[in-house]
Amino acid sequence: MNKDQIKAIAKLVVSVKERNGKPVNVYVVAATIESFGIRDVDVKKDYGFDDIFQLSKYIYKAYDAITLANLKNNNQRIAEAKTFKRLALTEYITTKNTKRFIADYSSGLIHLFPVFLQVVSIIIFGFSLWTYSKFNNLQSTAVVLGVIFGFILSAGFVQVIGKQVSYYWYNKDYHMASYSTRKIIINGTFTIIGFFIFSLLVNMVVPLYSFLFVIITFLYALFIGFLLLVLAPLYALKQRWVLSLSVSVGTALALALHWYTTIHPYFVHWIGILTASLISVGYIYFFLQFKLKQNKAEKKKPKVMLSLYRNFNYFLYGTFLFAFVFLDRLVAWSSTLNRDIPYIIYYEKDYEIGMDLAILIFFLLGGVMEYAIHSYIRHMDFHQLETKYSSFQTFNDKMKKMYFKHLRLFAISALGIAIFLYLLITQPWGYTSGFDENLSELSLRVCILGSVGYLFLSLGMLNVLYLYTLGQHRRPLLHIVIAFLVNITIGILLSRWVSYEYSVVGMLVGSFVFMLLTTKETYSFFKNLDYYYYASY
Repeated sequence: MNKDQIKAIAKLVVSVKERNGKPVNVYVVAATIESFGIRDVDVKKDYGFDDIFQLSKYIYKAYDAITLANLKNNNQRIAEAKTFKRLALTEYITTKNTKRFIADYSSGLIHLFPVFLQVVSIIIFGFSLWTYSKFNNLQSTAVVLGVIFGFILSAGFVQVIGKQVSYYWYNKDYHMASYSTRKIIINGTFTIIGFFIFSLLVNMVVPLYSFLFVIITFLYALFIGFLLLVLAPLYALKQRWVLSLSVSVGTALALALHWYTTIHPYFVHWIGILTASLISVGYIYFFLQFKLKQNKAEKKKPKVMLSLYRNFNYFLYGTFLFAFVFLDRLVAWSSTLNRDIPYIIYYEKDYEIGMDLAILIFFLLGGVMEYAIHSYIRHMDFHQLETKYSSFQTFNDKMKKMYFKHLRLFAISALGIAIFLYLLITQPWGYTSGFDENLSELSLRVCILGSVGYLFLSLGMLNVLYLYTLGQHRRPLLHIVIAFLVNITIGILLSRWVSYEYSVVGMLVGSFVFMLLTTKETYSFFKNLDYYYYASY
């Protein structure tokens, strides 16, 4: 090689580095050289090699003699500095896991704080933000149906908020985060309104309930659904403390109005829910306005079809998941076996008490799920940085080992929570102290079966969280649809042939199927994690 060819090669080394940083193999170098418009016929004259591949091997070998830091382009240096800073601050890869577990477990409980607070409030005070222990069965039917529809109708939009707004937030696109938040909340609210206009028209043709009943149900659904929609962005924007604050203020106001005024419980609930919603809305508005003033950006709107394509599976998964959770209640309350009901769906107190106690398993495991998913993300970031591309199997094995550790932690936590729930329903300081009555045999049976079902459901949801981190969202949707069909089929058969409360068995078996399907999928996911990690970027 002459002097000019050596200079040309040196420039080419720099150009390849600036384009790709550290190339993973010689083929990447060859492809990069070709992308510069360099041909085989040019290589011998300009660089002194027979062809591009020979030149690429020389350049790739030269990189091995240069320190890794010098091979990083500017974008890589910035990205890795942020990554290592984040990893340095975490304790998931050190011996201080207990401290992280406590912190993440608490954070996970905050995720479910709105519903958990209502369970605690109704146990202690007999009144909460959307329930009242002294409602008669007809009133309870209207209220509970409203709450159920509010959860189900908003669930898909809540899931999309978590996906879409989080994406824009992490990319510091605050304009799109603000626009998406506003648009999704509006669409979700109009969906609830549209559904109940349709329901009202159907009820006029086929009078299943009175007009007042439908209106009360609609208002509860609207207020609950709107509350869930406006709380959801607080998760994505990492402002969860506002969620706790708004729900606590709303609940405190509802309790105060209930104790010190003669306002009807319906209006007390609506005032409390609306107060919590407005606190959340006000904070989100001013918070995003503050961020927009700090970061000026070009205003643009997301492409509608692209947004639908990206979020459609998430939307359906959220809807089916919440429909699955409440399905057994609707199936049980619509059964006429061993009970006389005046309406097509009629509230049954003992069944609801059993399921309310059972769902504590799900709430308390929420903290374990929070820790597991944070630990998984940190381990994945860490191990992919320290593992060579040729040692991908080592990366997969380490992550698979971490998954089994999480399963053991999940099992140990579930055992501890089960013991707590057993004491809660059997000891004098538990349920009996809160309600001045013993659990009925039916409630106890439903509680036990429902607890096992929620345990399986929680594990299935944890598996889905692993899959979601790398964009695997199609299979979870299929699994929850299958579980839903199993739930409704077994629930209807048993509630009509054995006894109405055995609809809970449909939920249990459906949850077990969901857990099996997602565990099988997640195990395969971890066996090929290197591929999914690469394909997601």
